[in-house]
Amino acid sequence: MKAVSLLKPLALVTTFLVVSCNGMNGNPSARHEIAPESMTDYIYEILKAERSVYDTQVVQRLKEDGVVFASENWQQEKALLLPAQMFRMTAQEASKSGAFNYRSISPWNLNEGNAPRTEVEKQAMQQVIETGLAVKKTQTIAGKKYFSAVYPDKATTAACVECHNNHPIHKQRYPDKVFKLGDVMGGILVNLPLKPS
Repeated sequence: MKAVSLLKPLALVTTFLVVSCNGMNGNPSARHEIAPESMTDYIYEILKAERSVYDTQVVQRLKEDGVVFASENWQQEKALLLPAQMFRMTAQEASKSGAFNYRSISPWNLNEGNAPRTEVEKQAMQQVIETGLAVKKTQTIAGKKYFSAVYPDKATTAACVECHNNHPIHKQRYPDKVFKLGDVMGGILVNLPLKPS
């Protein structure tokens, strides 16, 4: 299975949103703007749905049917990617266009690339953990202004919780952190570039 296969619906919706933002109804001077808050919400809903479908309709179903399983070492074991790996690979592929970027972040990251990087991301992630609600702010990264939104990434399946709780890196770094179903395990960060004002 190619990581990019899940990008098609995201690309179609993003294209629609960009066209919607740039004007419709045959009048190029009429602009229909979508607020960054709404755009990041739309992107997040697509990401959440695609990950959920991959997890439940591909990974869980094929494992239950005894066809194939998911593994962190998927290449060596000829297995499926874990949902987190699929998410990371599609995020890397999607960011190549430069239109926007997204990634998983967590203060309990297993992968170094998933650590909150900026002060805004660290503060937003802490707020998401405390409230369970999305946090939206602007930030400047490498001289470019972004509208950034962090959404709660909750433990939705037992497999997800077991994988993290039993992972050697988790046990070493975060021995006292034991996730349960429904816990906020991290966040989904969406960075939308803003035009200079």
